[in-house]
Amino acid sequence: MTVEIVMGNRNNIKATEELIEAINTLDVEGSLYLGYPIFSNVERSQIIDALFISKDKGFIVFNFLKDIDNIRDTQDQLYFLIEGNLKKHDILRKGRSLAVEPQIITLMPEGSQIPQLSDEYKIAKPSTLKDVLDSCNSIDDETLKNLSSVIQKVVSIKPIKQRLNVKNESSKGAILKSIEKEIATLDKWQKKAAIEISDGPQRIRGLAGSGKTIVLALKAAYLHSLHPDWDIVVTYNTRSLKQQFQDLIERFTIEHSGEKPNWDKIKILHAWGSTNENGIYSTMSELLNLPIINFALAKDRYSMEGAFEGVCNELYNSLQSNSIKVPEIFDVILVDEAQDLPSVFFKLIYKFTKQAKRIIWAYDELQNISNVLMPPVEDLFGRDEHGDPNITIKNTDGEAQQDIILPICYRNTPWALTLAHSLGFGIYRTPLVQLFDELELWKEIGYKVNKGKLDFSSDVELERDKNSYPEYFDKLITKEDAIQINRFSTKVEQYEYMAKQIYKNVTEEELDLDDILIILPNAYASAKDYQIISEILSKYNLASHLAGISTDRDVFKKTNSITVSSIYRAKGNEAPMVYFVNADYCTSGHEMIRLRNILFTGITRSRAWLNIYGVGEKMDELQQEINKTIIVNDYKLSFQIPSKEELQKIRLIHRDRTKQEKDEIVKAKKELKNVNKLIDQGILNPEMLPELKTLLKKINNLESENEL
Repeated sequence: MTVEIVMGNRNNIKATEELIEAINTLDVEGSLYLGYPIFSNVERSQIIDALFISKDKGFIVFNFLKDIDNIRDTQDQLYFLIEGNLKKHDILRKGRSLAVEPQIITLMPEGSQIPQLSDEYKIAKPSTLKDVLDSCNSIDDETLKNLSSVIQKVVSIKPIKQRLNVKNESSKGAILKSIEKEIATLDKWQKKAAIEISDGPQRIRGLAGSGKTIVLALKAAYLHSLHPDWDIVVTYNTRSLKQQFQDLIERFTIEHSGEKPNWDKIKILHAWGSTNENGIYSTMSELLNLPIINFALAKDRYSMEGAFEGVCNELYNSLQSNSIKVPEIFDVILVDEAQDLPSVFFKLIYKFTKQAKRIIWAYDELQNISNVLMPPVEDLFGRDEHGDPNITIKNTDGEAQQDIILPICYRNTPWALTLAHSLGFGIYRTPLVQLFDELELWKEIGYKVNKGKLDFSSDVELERDKNSYPEYFDKLITKEDAIQINRFSTKVEQYEYMAKQIYKNVTEEELDLDDILIILPNAYASAKDYQIISEILSKYNLASHLAGISTDRDVFKKTNSITVSSIYRAKGNEAPMVYFVNADYCTSGHEMIRLRNILFTGITRSRAWLNIYGVGEKMDELQQEINKTIIVNDYKLSFQIPSKEELQKIRLIHRDRTKQEKDEIVKAKKELKNVNKLIDQGILNPEMLPELKTLLKKINNLESENEL
């Protein structure tokens, strides 16, 4: 039996260590929160010294002794404060009483004399803790789950949609209603990520749908409630996340402190910003009296993909070359979608963050849909004059964790996630597109090894572990119904079929229009594609909007409207029913890593059902990969792991190109086309062109290498 220990805001280190040692010697199971949570009423807020939740022992609140003469008053005040907070929640009431009675225990140092009080006032030393806990009552599983949800402050994220239109018990609407009824609680990894406070940086890595955004919002609200005088900033790349962060942080702050956030002290800022709207980059530039470069100018100067990296480089180079003294303005900065932000951005925020360098960044490498690659943490924040990294992270027993992985996916069915990894990595493509450097990460993100071993140049078969996803997916959804794949001859044929399916989703399967998300992988063509899609949908009286274009740029979802979105707007968002159209766009090109990451990101927006549609021969190619995943291997990943050298070569082949490299490729294609034309016209004989023979020889050699 084990106790999960979550390191919150600890003030009395000695008492904390004594409690941990005492708890670990007992034959109990549960969660021990240290310096957490904050309970509040109209009069005051109080941080709980320690709190233990256990099925066998119930709800235990530890109060570290501060004044031996006031034990009664202290316990009484604490009891009524906690009772008042718990009674706010229907799920913790039983008639006119609480479903679970809080037990207050004053913990005294070893060697001290325990005063004689009535039985209702529980007092213990570490050596007598077992005897005191033995007098506490157990609670049932449902009460434990409900209590955990309230204590973790996540009870407020339960969906508010009533779904009164659901009449058929077997419809998709009914299935979704059952899923949404599930009480939200944090798993042991999410607890650490949301609550544990390191006196320094923290890295949070997680699968799509593992709760990274919720964890960051929880952490931001907790820190803001603990330190209302701190300047805390939450930043992100996808604009539609602003609305989500505002809503979550407000709800979580109210749960902690009973008050709305002070938005002057906790800010939600886009990574860029402009002269009209504050962002991290624009704030930093303004503070240094340096020009703020807008997107239009940056795009002309550095291309669409390189725009943000370009302006950040300009700002960073100005700091370096002019030896500008940088004001440290952030007490804490929390970064979502870190994989989509250039490494120079992290070097900048390092300079603007106060000395503890409380920088918390969360990411999923496979959701990288930009030209950015996450460097090692030792390089991410730059190095000092001696060449040593400015920031390092490590996990130390008995301290808040600095490197946390979230392995459980709550959003996607196990089948959709397996398919996303299969296509994202190109597992059944020759050669594959990319792979983790740290092979053990496969286990850490929820896969088990069925055959072979996780080693370079080795064969392996992987499958989602049953513990890596909620059990309700297996109970409510079949793998046959979870994913639908279709190939079409034209885009219009594809959109017509999709409209008919959506009409069926709404009229027969009891889904709402705002349960549905259509994702367009080619952002440049999204407005043109949407024009056709909206016209076809309107024939079926299906309302729709193009996120960020026909709505405010920070708005993603609208009530009673189908959301159509480019892949960039879709990031960080989700929907029960996803239609990923024009999937053939992701099958070939010079930047396969970026294209496959787009495919991965699109697939992992689905909370329950996924449809992948595409057009023509390229879709045939993709469907072959999909069939190998779904039909041939039954949602198992069976492949040979390349050697380290082969993996490097694969990355080089599929990497993103610079603007100059792209221009050179276009030029080369044009020249080859002209040569081919001259040969067809009989003007040029290949035998007359030795350079052509040399080129063909190089191609043959490359093909031979790839075969090896």
